[in-house]
Amino acid sequence: MTKKERYNRFIVYFSTHQPEAETELEYADPYQLLVAVILSAQCTDKRVNIITPGFFLRFPTAEKLAKASLEEVFELVKSCSYPNNKTKHLTGMAKMLTEKFRGVVPADVKTLQELPGVGRKTANVIASVVYNLPAMAVDTHVFRVAARIGLTTNARTPLQAERQLIKFIPEEKIPLAHHWLILHGRYICLARKPKCDECGLTGFCEYYEMRDES
Repeated sequence: MTKKERYNRFIVYFSTHQPEAETELEYADPYQLLVAVILSAQCTDKRVNIITPGFFLRFPTAEKLAKASLEEVFELVKSCSYPNNKTKHLTGMAKMLTEKFRGVVPADVKTLQELPGVGRKTANVIASVVYNLPAMAVDTHVFRVAARIGLTTNARTPLQAERQLIKFIPEEKIPLAHHWLILHGRYICLARKPKCDECGLTGFCEYYEMRDES
């Protein structure tokens, strides 16, 4: 099977079985999603969704968050991973967003990365989810699942995986494909024990082919 055929089958499968896929983070506007994605680093979406209602009640806008003390923010996010770093990132992000961008979350991936706490993955999530741009955010799920299926080959970094994925996935499908890979990795293609018996991709998955041969 060629790489192109594998990608085509991947796109056809998910377009048929999961035509609408979206983030599981709960948010109401771009600012809220930016906060949620910063909090989600090495933390589950479920945990983030527990934290954010109280957080947004206290800090409904970047302007309000920009004026908050580190202590105030820490108290609200302390149940997530790395709360000290995330507290600094959130307050720094809010100040820059307010002062430099007038409270408007940028769409450009490079510009987004100027904000504290926003790396390439986070920037791609915002560009993709908020602005529906062809940006592929590669987290651990995307990295693992893409390699197992055979969509990426010898990708050693998220950036290498990202470049391979956007090369073969049509631009209009990239925002959806990001969620397809994440959700598949979260619920089916688990890191330690993938649920191959429940998976609809076994007909074109390299990992399954090798497992079957062994």
